[in-house]
Amino acid sequence: MLRFWQHGFGATSMDDLVRSTGVSRHSIYSQFGGKGELFAACLDAYVLAVVTPAFAQVEAPGATLDAITAYFEEQIACGEAAGLPGFGCLMANTMTEVAPCNGAVAAIVARHNGRLQSGFCAALKNTSRGAGRMSASRSTDDLALALVVFANGLWSFSRTVSDARPLRSATHEMLLLTRERNSR
Repeated sequence: MLRFWQHGFGATSMDDLVRSTGVSRHSIYSQFGGKGELFAACLDAYVLAVVTPAFAQVEAPGATLDAITAYFEEQIACGEAAGLPGFGCLMANTMTEVAPCNGAVAAIVARHNGRLQSGFCAALKNTSRGAGRMSASRSTDDLALALVVFANGLWSFSRTVSDARPLRSATHEMLLLTRERNSR
């Protein structure tokens, strides 16, 4: 997973995978069927090991825009602690590199983005309810989708900066706009 995350699918050869895993080429083929199937298994492992714990606060019952804010800050802090520029998000990287030409991978990415949108949407609705308003469902769905697009762009952008300030600044602006739009 780390090899694919750091270098991408196309730049990772079977020899790289053999060296990274310590497993023989034959074992990889017999267990997974090939590089593509191993990559799909790595995406599933990434969701379990990285996405689920990171996004849990947004998916928690009663989560609000504060949980979304904390999610972004914690992810930026993780990238900062690991050293920027970083690897970005494996799903965001995959969305641009592999998904356009691989339907099975595109479906995994779509599920991931749907999960993010659903979590963001629920937290935005909880924020509206907590403020005594009921915002229009379609507007909230659109706003949640905008946050998904922003998140994917932010994690891609994190691969190009050595300082977290622009990441925090962009996130601050996006969340101000989100709060304003969600309060209507």
